[in-house]
Amino acid sequence: MAQHDIDIEISKTGEVKVSIRGVKGKGCLKYAEFLAQLIGEVKSQQLTSEYYEPEEVANIDLHIQEKEA
Repeated sequence: MAQHDIDIEISKTGEVKVSIRGVKGKGCLKYAEFLAQLIGEVKSQQLTSEYYEPEEVANIDLHIQEKEA
């Protein structure tokens, strides 16, 4: 099973940028919808080439990893 990566960056002004990688097809939108509920209003959304690839069925197992500045 492929690994799904979600990078969340929070700027000093409080703006949040989220990147979702490793999710093929429309499955990334499920992650995006979930994160929008947690974070708030979505100002923009950019689909990557992975969105247009055949969708994979996967279980979501969330692990939080803090990234040092």
